[in-house]
Amino acid sequence: MNKKPVYKRILLKLSGEALQGRQNHGIDADVCASLARQVKEVLDLGVKIALVVGGGNIFRGQLESKRFGLDRAVGDYMGMLATVLNGLALQNALEKLDVPTRVITAIEMRAVAESYIRRRAMRHLEKDRVIIFVAGTGNPFFTTDTAAALRAKEIDADVILKATKVDGIYSADPVKNRNAKKFSQLKFIDVLKKNLKVMDATAISLCMDNDLPIVVFNLLKEGNIKRVVLGEKIGTVVR
Repeated sequence: MNKKPVYKRILLKLSGEALQGRQNHGIDADVCASLARQVKEVLDLGVKIALVVGGGNIFRGQLESKRFGLDRAVGDYMGMLATVLNGLALQNALEKLDVPTRVITAIEMRAVAESYIRRRAMRHLEKDRVIIFVAGTGNPFFTTDTAAALRAKEIDADVILKATKVDGIYSADPVKNRNAKKFSQLKFIDVLKKNLKVMDATAISLCMDNDLPIVVFNLLKEGNIKRVVLGEKIGTVVR
């Protein structure tokens, strides 16, 4: 394994479900604390770090819109607000470790977070601050996966690290199918053709068009973020 990072600037994509840990709902404080420790480890290596966080542990716009009979746009905006709650929880966990952190939102709410301005975000990275992007793209009908791909390109990230509850991409759900095959590497076009649920098609297409690799790995095993950054062969690489 390399002793020096193979990536200098990363975007870490966290699903809301990853933050709930083994709970059925909400935010698991132990997961937040573990994530903060791992982010600090990578930051101490000199790597610039930005995060995009989802909100599915609190409210999933598309799913809940159908369940409660909400207009889809309304449901998506509610989902965006859920990501802000997660972002603030992560900021709190990081600041307990004295990691300078900024929450940047695509929907203006000056009392709790900075509004997104690319130049300001780049400046925060230059000053070794961790950025947490929340509220997706600020638009309904776009997922936080797409927000991750968009923000990654805007901040000139070398890679998207997609943190999940499983250790890579499989041919089927490994929890439901014991015969599911794990892929060590995949091409973007194969992800689209096989309809593998890595990130949504818009996000995959954006990464493919801009030659931005994705590494899918298990967040629940502490130390994995550092292992990926140092080039250890874990998870699945999509390029």
